[in-house]
Amino acid sequence: MTVTDSNLPHVRDSLTEDLRWRGLIQDSTGLDELRELLDGGSATFYVGFDPTAPSLHVGHLMQVTTARRLQLAGHRPLLLVGGATGQIGDPKESAERTLNPPEVVAGWVGRIRDQLSPFVSYTGKNAAQLVNNLDWTGEMSVVEFLRDVGKHFPVNKMLAREVVKARLDSGISFTEFSYQLLQANDFFELHRRHGCQLQYGGSDQWGNITAGVDYVRRRGAGPVEAFVTPLVTKADGTKFGKTEGGAVWLDPQMTSPYAFYQFWVNADDRDVTRYLRYFSFRSREELEELEKATAERPQARLAQRALAEELTTLVHGEREMAQAVAASQALFGRGSLDELAPETLRAALTEAGLVHLDELPDVAGLLKESGLVPSMKEARRVIAEGGAYVNNVRIAEVDATVSPADLLHGRYLVLRRGKRSFAGVELRK
Repeated sequence: MTVTDSNLPHVRDSLTEDLRWRGLIQDSTGLDELRELLDGGSATFYVGFDPTAPSLHVGHLMQVTTARRLQLAGHRPLLLVGGATGQIGDPKESAERTLNPPEVVAGWVGRIRDQLSPFVSYTGKNAAQLVNNLDWTGEMSVVEFLRDVGKHFPVNKMLAREVVKARLDSGISFTEFSYQLLQANDFFELHRRHGCQLQYGGSDQWGNITAGVDYVRRRGAGPVEAFVTPLVTKADGTKFGKTEGGAVWLDPQMTSPYAFYQFWVNADDRDVTRYLRYFSFRSREELEELEKATAERPQARLAQRALAEELTTLVHGEREMAQAVAASQALFGRGSLDELAPETLRAALTEAGLVHLDELPDVAGLLKESGLVPSMKEARRVIAEGGAYVNNVRIAEVDATVSPADLLHGRYLVLRRGKRSFAGVELRK
């Protein structure tokens, strides 16, 4: 969904206070200075994304939606894709990163640039701009880098960074150690080339970001500010953005729109209010009303559905969101399976557990093969008690069979045990 004047949500008069209410400012170079910059007119800001994979994932959504939020309030986004820094890698506490070949990184740069495009507007007075730090870093010689950039960075301060201290015993390469200088120079170059006054990022980037602020000021380039957003966490202690199937990607070929929708629908009750404030573009009043309604009827999962619908629309568009909603309803017997597009049905069944068969056994055999029951005896008992469904049709006979005519799109069956346990079967051709 592209930002246009017709779909701009209401933005409160004080952007800074709205960001604070949403919990989006964990640290800043100064709240008073931030208020002056964000509430006093139009500022140019930047946020960076390193291409360390073929796609962005939901862990990047905090930064992407914040960029959109700032632009809707009148500020100008510079979305930086790290064609240079992506070849180096920000140091991790655990171990040295594996360096990806430059041609692979270049391919990922293009894909990520395309993924960022729908979130912001590229027209108007505060039109967004995509930039690549390889454009200035790639032109710099080693001597220029050490003389013009490195001269401004005391090593004792660089060693004080937590992630560096954690790696001193096991070892950290000069390549990763110098990453901080490259990111700091990005801020300087964007300030020099585009008048960029503000950088933000995740809280894990605080050291790199403040190094950039200090560097710009040391170069006498004028006052600049920064803030960081909090780390998105889950109440159960597991890592945000991960499922049993792995990371939740924004690329629909890597994570289907249905699986993306389900990720948000399944958000823990203890997390969903916080996620709505982080990611939703509803106003404060709307969110407070939704929070109240959710507290009164938690079983309805109103907040989860609202969040899932809004973010799926934002990332994948209204059509894919509608298909994801329809699939969710149909799989639980509240909608028509026939109306689902084959790719949506397959994605939904893959999430549930899709079994591939060369031929169709009877219904009892299907229940066992799909893993919905442990044995044929249990399968027959479930059928006899009226708890077995094929394509949302209750099976009445213990020895019931299915035919090719029952296959959805000529190859799929939806099996359900009771109200909530279901699986899929795909007939190989």
